[in-house]
Amino acid sequence: MADVMTVEESVGTLADSELDRLNTYWRAANYLSVGQIYLMDNPLLTEPLRAEHVKPRLLGHWGTTPGLNFVLAHLNRVIIERDQPMLYVLGPGHGGPAALATAWLDRTYSEVYPQVSRDAEGMRELFRQFSFPGGVPSHVAPETPGSVHEGGELGYALAHAYGAAFDNPDLVVACVIGDGEAETGPLAASWHSNKFVDPARDGAVLPILHLNGYKIANPAVLARIGDDELRSMLVGFGHRPYFVSGDDPDTMHNDMAAVMDRALEDIAEIKATCPDRPRWPMIVLRSPKGWTGPKVVDGKPVEGTWRSHQVPLGDVRDHPERIAELERWLRSYRPEELFDAAGVPVPVVDSLVPVGERRLSATPYANGGLLRTDLRLPDFRDFAVHVPSPGATAAEATRVLGAWLREVMRANPGDFRLFGPDETASNRLDQVFEVTDRAWSAQRLPDDDHLDRAGRVMEVLSEHLCQGWLEGYLLTGRHGLFSCYEAFIHIVDAMLNQHAKWLKVTRTIPWRRPISSLNYLLTSHVWRQDHNGFSHQDPGFLDHVVNKKAEVVRVYLPPDANTLLSVADHCLRSKDYVNVVVAGKQPAPTWLSMPEAIAHCTRGIGLFDFACNDEGREPDVVLACAGDTPTLETLAAAKILRAELPELAVRVVNVVDLMRLQPPSEHPHGMPDSEFDALFTVDRPVVFAFHGYPWLIHRLAYRRNGHANLHVRGYKEEGTTTTPFDMVMLNDLDRYHLVMDVIDRVPGLAVRAAHLRQRMVNERLRCRAYTREHGVDPAHITEWTWN
Repeated sequence: MADVMTVEESVGTLADSELDRLNTYWRAANYLSVGQIYLMDNPLLTEPLRAEHVKPRLLGHWGTTPGLNFVLAHLNRVIIERDQPMLYVLGPGHGGPAALATAWLDRTYSEVYPQVSRDAEGMRELFRQFSFPGGVPSHVAPETPGSVHEGGELGYALAHAYGAAFDNPDLVVACVIGDGEAETGPLAASWHSNKFVDPARDGAVLPILHLNGYKIANPAVLARIGDDELRSMLVGFGHRPYFVSGDDPDTMHNDMAAVMDRALEDIAEIKATCPDRPRWPMIVLRSPKGWTGPKVVDGKPVEGTWRSHQVPLGDVRDHPERIAELERWLRSYRPEELFDAAGVPVPVVDSLVPVGERRLSATPYANGGLLRTDLRLPDFRDFAVHVPSPGATAAEATRVLGAWLREVMRANPGDFRLFGPDETASNRLDQVFEVTDRAWSAQRLPDDDHLDRAGRVMEVLSEHLCQGWLEGYLLTGRHGLFSCYEAFIHIVDAMLNQHAKWLKVTRTIPWRRPISSLNYLLTSHVWRQDHNGFSHQDPGFLDHVVNKKAEVVRVYLPPDANTLLSVADHCLRSKDYVNVVVAGKQPAPTWLSMPEAIAHCTRGIGLFDFACNDEGREPDVVLACAGDTPTLETLAAAKILRAELPELAVRVVNVVDLMRLQPPSEHPHGMPDSEFDALFTVDRPVVFAFHGYPWLIHRLAYRRNGHANLHVRGYKEEGTTTTPFDMVMLNDLDRYHLVMDVIDRVPGLAVRAAHLRQRMVNERLRCRAYTREHGVDPAHITEWTWN
């Protein structure tokens, strides 16, 4: 097949009845869309339009909506003719009226929202609720049946579409890409997703690049570069583009039908033959912005310009001439031909509505919890590190996890994938390659490592793509894990925002079934950047995550390999959460046996009994820690205190579940004040060594009774390419500084322990000098053990 197909080469002529059916359905969808933006009463225009029929606040985006309605009508046609399972992803999700019109026309909306019936009264409610207090958003949102893609921030539609297609071999995901969205970085990277598709095992994505010329106020770049240049770009990305362009409805329907048929035939041929390097079809649709809307308002052109982006006719209530213009616009769709006297769509409109689960708004792929099955998880206890005594065994925590994940992937070959930006081996998870490979459909060379079209490890050097793929995969009912360097997970901060908001809203929507949690494993973390340095040192993703609603987010800081296994098992079993797990990949002590680790993780917070000497008496000081490196330094400090100040009662508290620090009123995992006070006391100094920025601990614990006694050490934006111990010294998180903190804060200790404090200062100076001379930490640091 040629790389490019023009309309002229693939054109077909629709029968008059088919053309009438498409046009009638499209007019109905457009009428419903305009009504949503403008009307709160008189939905069928059974009387002359008056000011009180119009909403006082006009909100919505008209410009992209008629083009979306056009695409959705044609998707319905091919679904019916081919009995094709299909999911839509609308990149211009601000065109929410189109998705809602589709859901109402195909009956799904009235099924999930019975108060919005499929008649005149229901139409009135559909109009009134749109972008109205107590109603539904103007963007495609979780409330929209058929959607898996929030219509807020642009850039992620194509990545979501491919995530939905992976491991769904019968599915075609039609992804409409707006011309504004096409200018974003994430979307630019998303074009490469076709190099990761296996035609035999995955579904297909049909990108539809919708160029209507303008964004909010500016021309769209891809709309102004010309077909030849655009065609070259898309062919270069590995697609076979088909172009449809114009503004005459009959011609456009004929051309779109021919091109869409040809695209689906291409997909069928690719899936039947599974060529080594398929060129997947896509469609470029050029149509006027605000198509079928007002052509001129106040003497200025509107249709086909940026002025149609949102509300073409403003201030309608206050201007009688605008009311007349709006009525003419609405009547141009001839609603009396679209709906009967009761407001029910006429048979010709109904004839373009698929049935059952084939309806775009009723597909189970858009409500992934309906398709989700629990993972078959191996017993993580079988992978435990043997711990004869605390800290006696060293292990790379993520390497231990990798052995377990290998068996997770072996047991779940069709609905679990591992995502990450080129770091699976770097993050010590490479044992998964014993059962699968990296997904790759581009050229392969003999020296390549573990590349295969059927691979289930998704590696691409774009955190945006990893996140988008995983979100699409989860939203359509599957499971996954995203492994990333801690500092660079910030790249997807905004994507996390959108997904967390989606989860928060879906918890209030009964028909949305729970989906698998979005699981992050953050490693190569701030405290172990021995060769990367300051640019790779940032634990602030934790601060960002805890801004989200408490019922959605969970943060775990397992201190060793066994606790990491326990936490990972819990996260992969969970639903509707964002789980963030931070764990190191370097060799480190394992503190707890597996039974102890399970008990500790179940509590989420607790005493390290082996390190405490306060049993039977009140502690003089509490040493708290969260994170693997802070735990190591805290235990080293406790050992010094117990040896040098044996009379001092020291309590050591370790935190795995960070949200335990909050009260129950603030987070479901929160610890009651009585338990918190018993653990931390209300009047004794608490020196807290924390993995991240210190103020996050203060923020979580500020309501606690003993907060005034809390002193937190953590990352304070000091870093460079240096040794592990020098790194903790730079941020005053080292064992010697923690001992100094205790001496400074325990009443009466400053004078008694002045000599010890000075030795701690000297030890810091000695270690600093040693690293500067030898380039490594001294042996008494690297070879330190608890025993």
